[in-house]
Amino acid sequence: MALRAAATTAMAAQAAPWGMMRLFSTTSPNSFTPPPIVAMGNGEGTPGREQAPPSTNLFVSGLSKRTPVEKLREAFSQFGRVVDARVVTDRVSGYSKGFGFVRYATIEEAEKGRVGMDGKFLDGWVIFAEYARPRPARTPPQNNMTNSNGGQ
Repeated sequence: MALRAAATTAMAAQAAPWGMMRLFSTTSPNSFTPPPIVAMGNGEGTPGREQAPPSTNLFVSGLSKRTPVEKLREAFSQFGRVVDARVVTDRVSGYSKGFGFVRYATIEEAEKGRVGMDGKFLDGWVIFAEYARPRPARTPPQNNMTNSNGGQ
């Protein structure tokens, strides 16, 4: 009995390092390989989203809740003539929602602004700039004058 216990202990001592090696090994055929990290600030926009067609209007996300319109305009004006800058706020509270829009005079200036500010810091936050998508057409409101019983 003592011989079997000694043999089992010896086998466990030999197996333990291999178990740990197998646990932390990166050479296993079943090991997970993460996708490559796409560097931001290269003008490619947000990864995983299709890009909108070029326009003079830029969508800026990742804004600090305390970034005013003037600061947004100032940051983007170094790349061209900013026609309009707007930080979107909540209707009830008046606080920023963390995104906004910047409109340039030309598409070329908008491209410079998009590439120049995408992935950069503004008020301590990393912001992302991409072309704004056109707003989808809204359907007119339906007249819902029917009662809950289905009758008129």
